[in-house]
Amino acid sequence: MPAHVGARILDHFGWIHLFSFLTMYTVPTAYIAIKKGNVKAHKRKMILLYVGAILIAGGFTLMPGRYLHGVLFG
Repeated sequence: MPAHVGARILDHFGWIHLFSFLTMYTVPTAYIAIKKGNVKAHKRKMILLYVGAILIAGGFTLMPGRYLHGVLFG
């Protein structure tokens, strides 16, 4: 689905799609950290992923003019 609100990157993606890179970085490094027994680093990375991908990206998804905003709030 192309972005219809705000600036576009490569004529298709919106700024919210940059959070995909956060996920692609955080999940493997968190997995490696827990395999090595580094619980503190794993916890920090999972919190970063939660805050970045769920709270921030989710907030942008609910902005007026976005598809999900229209579905939820009419």
